Amino acid sequence: MSNGLYETSRIHIVGDRGLLVEYGDRIDPVVNKKVISMAIGLEHDAPAGVIEIIPSYLSLLIIYDPFVTTASVLQKSLISLEKRLPEIEIPPPQTVEIPVCYGGEFGPDIQFVAESNSLTVDAVVRLHSKPEYQIFMIGFSPGFPYLGGLPKELHTPRLKTPRTQVLVGSVGIANEQTGIYPVTSPGGWQLIGRTPLKLFDPERSNPFLYKAGDRIRFTPISPEEYGRLAGKGVK
Repeated sequence: MSNGLYETSRIHIVGDRGLLVEYGDRIDPVVNKKVISMAIGLEHDAPAGVIEIIPSYLSLLIIYDPFVTTASVLQKSLISLEKRLPEIEIPPPQTVEIPVCYGGEFGPDIQFVAESNSLTVDAVVRLHSKPEYQIFMIGFSPGFPYLGGLPKELHTPRLKTPRTQVLVGSVGIANEQTGIYPVTSPGGWQLIGRTPLKLFDPERSNPFLYKAGDRIRFTPISPEEYGRLAGKGVK
């Protein structure tokens, strides 16, 4: 096993219509790349009876119709696909630029993040907007991206007491991860900014701006630019 990647994937039956396939034992870009590659391979050539494919950090959850297929048939398909994975053309991930207004009313916890890491607020903004983050998985709420690649200098524990309401578009930090709240919801992440982009819109042909495996890059903007973009109803 290298980089947390299992030599042989581990398949578990979940209830009467699910299979959980594990590819590693720790969060790592190599493990997640295999998860995403398997998900794409399955989407392009889904075995009969597959209803939904849900990628996460280390595993895939496959929901199937037990009246169409069985767990044993799907296991064989998964093993076969894994062997053929090097031959499958995986499209390159897209990079989505997310404008963010940092600090102030948009990022009430940015000072805490700065002080916790012996940084200035400007340094927090510079460090946070520098990387190109990999989307490890989508979860918690519609379109919430769990992003890998947060600089170690910004690792900050989540709030001891979660907020009952975090506004839509808020960008936060929790331990070694960063993410964006696509809808208003409760949450315990340290809020450092907000984006005017509409990350989730059920009325769009594609409700989400990104998917697991894509990349995100944050671009700092001024409060005036935030207001201008928000006023336009940017999607």
